[in-house]
Amino acid sequence: MKKDIHLKHIREKHINDKIISYVVMGAIVVAIIIISLLLYSQKINQDVKDETMTLDQMTDMIGDTNEYNDETESASTEIGKTVEESEEEAKQENMQNETVQNISSNESVESSSVSANTTQNTTSEEIEETQEVKELSFQRPVEGEIVREFAQENLVYSETLEEWVTHNGIDIKADKTTVVKAAEAGVVKSIKNDPRYGLTIVIEHDDTYQTVYSNLLTSEFVVEGESVEKGQSIGTVGNSAVFEIADEPHLHFEILKDSIAIDPSIYIQ
Repeated sequence: MKKDIHLKHIREKHINDKIISYVVMGAIVVAIIIISLLLYSQKINQDVKDETMTLDQMTDMIGDTNEYNDETESASTEIGKTVEESEEEAKQENMQNETVQNISSNESVESSSVSANTTQNTTSEEIEETQEVKELSFQRPVEGEIVREFAQENLVYSETLEEWVTHNGIDIKADKTTVVKAAEAGVVKSIKNDPRYGLTIVIEHDDTYQTVYSNLLTSEFVVEGESVEKGQSIGTVGNSAVFEIADEPHLHFEILKDSIAIDPSIYIQ
C-alpha cells in the first residue's frame, strides 16, 4: 500500500516536472518569437524610413513635373498650329504694333502742337507787353535859358569855385520861387540837402531812369514815396547849392540812366 502511494507520488512529481519544463520551454519560445518580431519590426521601419521621401523632395518632384507638363503643353500647342494660324497671329501682332506706334505718333504731334501754340502765345504776350511799355519823353521842369551846359569831358568854369569843373547836369535860369514841375511821371525816391547842390528832390521813372532837381528853395508839394504825374508841381527854385551860390537863381537839373548821368538837353522837349 505504501509502495503504491510512493509510486503515485513519484508519478505526480514526474508529471509536474514535465509541465514545468514545458512551461519554461514555452516561455523561452515566446520570448524568442517576441524578440524576433521586435528585431524584424525595427528592420522594416528602417527600410521604410530609407525609402520614404521628405515633403520637400516630393514638392520639388511635383514642381518639376508641372514644369515639364507646362513645357509639354506649350510645345504641343505650337506643334498643333497650322501654318495659316501662325501667319494670322503674326499679322495680328504687326497690326497691334502699328496701332501703338500710330497712337504714340499722334500724341507726339499733339504735344508738339500744344508746345508750339504755347510758345506762340507767350511770344505774342511778350510782344504786347513790350509794346505797352511807355516811352519816356521828359519835359522842361522850368521854362528858362540854359546858363550852364552838361559837361563831363569838356569842363565848364564855376564862378563860385573860380575854377574849371565837370558838370553832371544843366542849369536852367529861373526866378527865385518859380514852381518846379516833374519832368516825367514817377515816384519820389528822396528829398535831401545835398552838401554841394543844396535842397534836392530825386524822382525814379520807368526803365531805370532818374531825374534830379537841385538848388531848390522848398519841396513842400511832395513827400518821399509819393507817386507824381508828369508836370506835377514838386518844389520851387532857390539858391541853396553851395557849389553854385555865386550864380543867379536857377534849377540844377540832371537825368540819370542806370545811375549814370546823361545829357538832359538831348531828352527834354
